[in-house]
Amino acid sequence: MQWQKFAIAVCFAFAVQAGPVKGDIPQRGFTGDTLWISGQDLTLEGAGWLNQNSPFQRLPDSAQALVSTKLWELGRHSAGICVRFLTDASAIAARWTLLFEQLEMPHMPATGVSGVDLYFRDSDRNWRWLGNSLPKNFPQNTHVLITGLKAEKREYCLYLPLYNGVASVEIGVPTEAELIGAPPRPAWKQRPLVFYGTSIIQGGCASRPGMASPAIVGRHLDRPVVNLGFSGNGRMDPSVALLLAQIDAEVFIIDCLPNMTDSLLQERAFSFIQTLCRRQPDTPVLLVESCWPSNAAFKSDLQEQLERKAATLQRIYQELVQSGFTQLHYLTSRDQLGIDGEGTVDGVHPSDLGFHRQALHYIDALLPILQPAQKKSAPGQDQDPK
Repeated sequence: MQWQKFAIAVCFAFAVQAGPVKGDIPQRGFTGDTLWISGQDLTLEGAGWLNQNSPFQRLPDSAQALVSTKLWELGRHSAGICVRFLTDASAIAARWTLLFEQLEMPHMPATGVSGVDLYFRDSDRNWRWLGNSLPKNFPQNTHVLITGLKAEKREYCLYLPLYNGVASVEIGVPTEAELIGAPPRPAWKQRPLVFYGTSIIQGGCASRPGMASPAIVGRHLDRPVVNLGFSGNGRMDPSVALLLAQIDAEVFIIDCLPNMTDSLLQERAFSFIQTLCRRQPDTPVLLVESCWPSNAAFKSDLQEQLERKAATLQRIYQELVQSGFTQLHYLTSRDQLGIDGEGTVDGVHPSDLGFHRQALHYIDALLPILQPAQKKSAPGQDQDPK
């Protein structure tokens, strides 16, 4: 019943078209003035590095001199970065300023490319979807995400755009409401799961930011996530191995096969993984065979290419384990997107259904890696904020 109430409220929010504003929001749920607070002044999560001047980009400023121009531009996308906050507001809005004019792509809607996506933590401390935006403007959009909420303090998470960047993000609530940053996670949950890979990791082609598989994994495991998926550019560049090694991660998840040729894989993979493992000897590394849509009706050339590259990655994994890198783990591509061929939008990039299926495979692989560390933790610290 409570879910139905939220769904009705979301429908009301979607019925209201909001454009850029400078002050008040005259939409349903907002009366009088609106309190706007920058995401930087709340709890920002999902950035592997602290960039004072560009807090919503995914690479450190120092990386610009180390990586390609294209990779640097993709690093300015805000995929995986989110704002966590507490409020007792009856309505919540967002105002964000985009970096790039392209709001959508032919195979991915503006809601995922350039939109924001709101979740809340329910009474059982599970994350539930609440509302998202319909971006129509460049550079600034302002949208009421949800109205009609019972005025109780809850924890919220606002995901930022997957294939666009943001210069600023603000949360808006009625002035009578309280709006503060969410408390830090317990110490044993503060280190992030770091995903590195291709457009699939970045979130192509999720319908909204919260449906990218790294985000789903983060919510299910209740862990922070750093998304370092770079569309067309997840190629195990040596410079990226050095950058990854700067992050104090709980686990590194490496999923790069679709962007790598056979020769590039043989040239770079062993050295890339070795560098990361040597610089982070106590951090598990999960190597992933990239997903493809299994379909018993036919076997595509792409599937044959990925199978060949997967065999190469398996060989390299075995060589590294035999060399003493015991923190390595492996996840095959088997049925990651299901066996019905319905998991993609174009035969390559997952749909929301595909991302959900893929995330379940990630979770199954990550749970036995995380459990030993969790047993050493103090779960009693993980209390519901009031």
